[in-house]
Amino acid sequence: MNALEVRNVCYDYPDGTRALRGISFTLAEGERLGLIGPNGAGKSTLLWHLNGLLPDPLTQASSVTVFDLPMLPSHLPLIRARVGLLFQNPDDQLFCPTVADDVAFGPQQLGLSSTEIDARVKTSLSQVALPGFEPRHPHRLSHGEKHRVALAGLLAADARLLLLDEPSAGLDPRGRRELQSLLRSLPQAQIIATHDLELVVALCQRVLLLNQGQVVACGPTRDLLNDEPLMLANGLERPHCLRHPHPHD
Repeated sequence: MNALEVRNVCYDYPDGTRALRGISFTLAEGERLGLIGPNGAGKSTLLWHLNGLLPDPLTQASSVTVFDLPMLPSHLPLIRARVGLLFQNPDDQLFCPTVADDVAFGPQQLGLSSTEIDARVKTSLSQVALPGFEPRHPHRLSHGEKHRVALAGLLAADARLLLLDEPSAGLDPRGRRELQSLLRSLPQAQIIATHDLELVVALCQRVLLLNQGQVVACGPTRDLLNDEPLMLANGLERPHCLRHPHPHD
């Protein structure tokens, strides 16, 4: 079973802007897919479709299937429980007075017992290397800690597919290394939308390249990112780690 199957997805914003033009791809369970492209390529818009955040996204000619569930109104509650979206700006995602409250929000919507919720909060904070942060105020944390709290909330809700929008943005080198190690350790399927191509090389088996709302290329990460004419034609550059590989890689 695939984690995700996307077929011919198109989308226009209310002002008439064409954001997505016939997007099709699949994602295997446990796979990490890099979603790359220049600003305005449609990366975030695509992520928002994959758990039904945008209204009326599909037509008779298009479909999104998540763990064998078609994206239909009757399936949205279950799909949204299975698909966790990490926003680019964690301040848009964290809104509760304490870390524990924020991480517990998702499990509470699932109707779990208080004992199970407390256990999930503790486990997920340990997964993101923030044990004991339950009483902390989210908006007094560092940018990297906020990102990890938001991710802990997705893990606490038992998401099986993680959609990550620029997860390394604003992180210092140590925070970026910690994020990379964390994402590599997680068993969930992941789609990582990012301009951080070094992170894509380190984590993703495949890459989907978007430009002007359509798929330009999809293939193995190193093969695609090493294609310098392709990268330059789409407003990107071959990452430094492929130009000058570390001697121990």
